[in-house]
Amino acid sequence: MVTMQFILPASYAKAEEAPKPIDERVVIREEGERKYGVVKFGGVASDEVVKEKVEKLKLSLERDGFKVVGDFLLGRYNPPWTIPMFRTNEVMIPVE
Repeated sequence: MVTMQFILPASYAKAEEAPKPIDERVVIREEGERKYGVVKFGGVASDEVVKEKVEKLKLSLERDGFKVVGDFLLGRYNPPWTIPMFRTNEVMIPVE
């Protein structure tokens, strides 16, 4: 199963103010403030590349005294037809 997240414009201060989704599989919910360790990278976000980025980021965060408190999120910021060398991706790991 693939999960996608989007950030709504600031004009929707509360989840109840957002337009109601047409598709029942779409859920709008508020997320509390969080702190993440993030690494940005370009190219194709293949499983192998993402795994490597996650492992390196975890080591770096732990070395710097952060505690990893959840699973990573993968941010892909371009449409699929973007030429790979121009793609922007991020691996985000929640920390305390």
